[in-house]
Amino acid sequence: MTETPARRDAAPEPGEPAAPLRRTVELWLAGVAAALTTLSLGAFTVVVNGVDEATFADTLYPLLADGGVAGAAGVPVETAYEATRTLAAWFSFTVPLVLGLTVVGFALARRRPGRRSTGWWFLAAGLVCLFGSQLLLYPIAFGFFVAAGLFALRATDQHSDQPHTGSST
Repeated sequence: MTETPARRDAAPEPGEPAAPLRRTVELWLAGVAAALTTLSLGAFTVVVNGVDEATFADTLYPLLADGGVAGAAGVPVETAYEATRTLAAWFSFTVPLVLGLTVVGFALARRRPGRRSTGWWFLAAGLVCLFGSQLLLYPIAFGFFVAAGLFALRATDQHSDQPHTGSST
């Protein structure tokens, strides 16, 4: 009389299409890490590139010297200004590289979510974030590493390598 409802995690019938694999957690982790990378490195770059040497000496240099930056107290203002501008230039190179690798990873994850090799793109984005930030953004790079690890570890079914067209029929 009463029918038992079908289990949601049960395998589909032979004629039914398999439910598409979703990589929501991985994409959220990589997206948040990319946004935080852009905000932190991009903000530093914008601030440093927006000040001249006199403004740097009046505002940012005392923060570096009093803030406990190792060895900043004994460095001349000119040298500190050049070093900070060099770091900002390095960061301005890192941000587009991280974003580019993340976009490629997103495109591949959306196109073929069952492929585990997509995680390599997020691993590369994490490594660029880590070394491009001079090891400062290791907590943010960890988000890329977790996303890459989830791509490698999460089980996929045999139908998940098919392109996801977006229709449910």
